[in-house]
Amino acid sequence: MIVCSDSRVPAEIVFDQGLGDLFVIRVAGNVVAPSQIGSVEFAAEWYGTRLVVVPGHSHCGAVLATIEELMQHSSHRALNLRAIVDRVRPAVEPLLATELRNEPEALMQQAARANIRASANQLRHGSEVLERLILEQQLLIVGAEYSLETGVVDFFDGVPVLA
Repeated sequence: MIVCSDSRVPAEIVFDQGLGDLFVIRVAGNVVAPSQIGSVEFAAEWYGTRLVVVPGHSHCGAVLATIEELMQHSSHRALNLRAIVDRVRPAVEPLLATELRNEPEALMQQAARANIRASANQLRHGSEVLERLILEQQLLIVGAEYSLETGVVDFFDGVPVLA
């Protein structure tokens, strides 16, 4: 599970699990970099993890920071924070070319979901090990959004369709 480091999204509580039940990787904006991919490979190969969830959340600060930077055309962020913003940017930037640019709440919601999809896709296609496990149907990677307002988790990306 690659979950945002925001303390309002404690994965064990959100998913009603105890200590030791989840392999959790926490990073601001649930962004995926080589170290996170390696951690998921470790979980899948060493511990037999068969499900990876990428749960983003409403009102994500990393997504908001990215939107603000793109709309202000500024780059006053610290170098390491920029590394996070730069990973969120490709998911958010295309939304600013739409009418969502004028609807802050809708933009934030769509940007959070776009970022979740992008992170899940980076996992699905960023590793030969993970790609092989997915092809062999030994691993499933899904994206979800946790609502801070309602406490509901909506699984919306990569969820298999049952016939």
